[in-house]
Amino acid sequence: MDLKALIRDVPDFPKPGIMFKDITPLLQDPVALRYTVDRLAEFGLERRAELVLGAEARGFILGAAVAYCLGAGFAPARKPGKLPWRVSQADYELEYGTDSLQVHEDAVKPGQRVLIHDDLLATGGTARAKIELVEAAGGIVVGLAFVIELGFLAGREKLQGYDVLSLIEY
Repeated sequence: MDLKALIRDVPDFPKPGIMFKDITPLLQDPVALRYTVDRLAEFGLERRAELVLGAEARGFILGAAVAYCLGAGFAPARKPGKLPWRVSQADYELEYGTDSLQVHEDAVKPGQRVLIHDDLLATGGTARAKIELVEAAGGIVVGLAFVIELGFLAGREKLQGYDVLSLIEY
């Protein structure tokens, strides 16, 4: 399936000079949505994932669906101040600034097999922060699954030693 044909380029978002890769058209296509969720879930199933950790906000959309397909749990990684209970935090750099992610302290159990999911792998900063959150809690990162990878930003280099799946590469 040509998923790339369903990705919309939005210039200068969220900042000038950034070409945003919008997955909304892919999500609106029922065949492409099912195909995408199935491919991500197959990757998690092969690695016996018990929990899917998805980052705010687009990582929630497909991450929860993947967790459902796996018969696994889902944990949200959110921006600071969005979770109502005690949290762990990791700071990271983006291609256009810095940010932080938080998870509930009890989101990941020691020894739990975790599939990390997000819609996009860019510089690898967000993915690296999620790895830190999982491993600090004693979880085992069994893989990272993305819809899109911006290969020219070399984010995969920050993920050496981990299994990485990207369905689309630019």
